[in-house]
Amino acid sequence: MNFVFALIAGVMFGFGLALSQMIDPAKVIGFLDVAGNWDPSLAFVMGGALLITIPGFFISKRLGKSITGQKFQWPTKSDIDRPLVVGAVLFGLGWGLVGYCPGPAMLLPIFNPAEAMWFVIPMLVGLWFANKLKQA
Repeated sequence: MNFVFALIAGVMFGFGLALSQMIDPAKVIGFLDVAGNWDPSLAFVMGGALLITIPGFFISKRLGKSITGQKFQWPTKSDIDRPLVVGAVLFGLGWGLVGYCPGPAMLLPIFNPAEAMWFVIPMLVGLWFANKLKQA
């Protein structure tokens, strides 16, 4: 049953990314180009996401468990350490240079298979490699 809810959430997330054009690198680069021809439309997408997410977190904390009955696992670590900073820098560089963040990039095989080979595959290899380093 959890798989069904995860699948529904993933499809809704992907649909929202496609509808908001967050999968279009030109749209993302236009949003990040604050000194040039700035396109603020993605700020509304992010604001809309926050309008749903923030109350959702408060409700989730009050309920203590999901609609499937599983207890929520909240992060316990809150310190800013080297892996967090390095990861944030790599994320920002990747997003700023090519216009893809990992979520929207997962839709590339559907909407742009040729480009997926140059972004998604290296991203997955990098995730695998980072996981191996973390385990070592």
